[in-house]
Amino acid sequence: MVSAVFHSPLAARESIAMKKEAAHAHSTGASTPKASEISAPPVAIASPVQRDWRGLVMAVLPPLLGLGLLIGIWAIVSISTASSIPSPWETWKQAVVLFADPFYRKGPNDQGVGWNVLMSLERVAIGFGLAAAVGIPAGFAIGRFEFLGRMFNPLISLLRPVSPLAWLPIGLMVFKGANPAAIWTIFICSIWPMVINTAVGVQRVPQDYMNVARVLNLSEWKILTKILFPAVLPYMLTGVRLAVGTAWLVIVAAEMLTGGVGIGFWVWDEWNNLNVKNIIIAIFVIGIVGLVLEYALIKVATAFTFEEVKS
Repeated sequence: MVSAVFHSPLAARESIAMKKEAAHAHSTGASTPKASEISAPPVAIASPVQRDWRGLVMAVLPPLLGLGLLIGIWAIVSISTASSIPSPWETWKQAVVLFADPFYRKGPNDQGVGWNVLMSLERVAIGFGLAAAVGIPAGFAIGRFEFLGRMFNPLISLLRPVSPLAWLPIGLMVFKGANPAAIWTIFICSIWPMVINTAVGVQRVPQDYMNVARVLNLSEWKILTKILFPAVLPYMLTGVRLAVGTAWLVIVAAEMLTGGVGIGFWVWDEWNNLNVKNIIIAIFVIGIVGLVLEYALIKVATAFTFEEVKS
């Protein structure tokens, strides 16, 4: 039986054209280009210099625009409120005079802004150091032992939402002094982030690590130093960063109530003297110091945070 193959007219024409092209190429010695020989269209690749300039612009321009927006709104508000809010230019001139001698002393309650900032930082360092000495070990214990976790979790949930300034009268009553009361307030508000973050870090350590420690019959000290501490360090540093930020916020309010030397007391004293320019300068000083603390702790946390490399 002979089978007939039917071709459409279009297919027949295409077949004849392909045969003619092949015969012509064979007679002239030309070869059909392979797919690998066909060059792809050129792709524009940015040079390292262009990438560096773009990164620099993106790092510098947006913050400058944000700062310019803040100053513009400030200028508009100062114009609309007449003399109650000083203009940015007037505040700048006052800041130049103020920082020309930031460490002067003219009495126990009349000191430069530099001394006030240092005194506030000293209180923060003492209160935060005590909180770290208590909170980090407590976080390890609460996260490591289920019984302690069930015991202290209700207490933490009860006391953590309390405003830090609510603890200030307790400090004044117990310690009989403004300075230790302010340090006590820093301590009580700084301890919770470190306890909670450290405990969460311990609870998230993979169970396989603990199984290996149990098989090797490691002591509790070796489990803490060789397994838990390296794994929990990123969580612990996050708690430290949050605690320092909270402490710096609270110390200003605490010093307003307790008096003495400190950036919070300085703000309140300038308000009593109706010196609004110095109050605005103090706001910027508080923000810059907090920004520096935050940036430094982020760098420390980044240095000790290890990400898994994906194959």
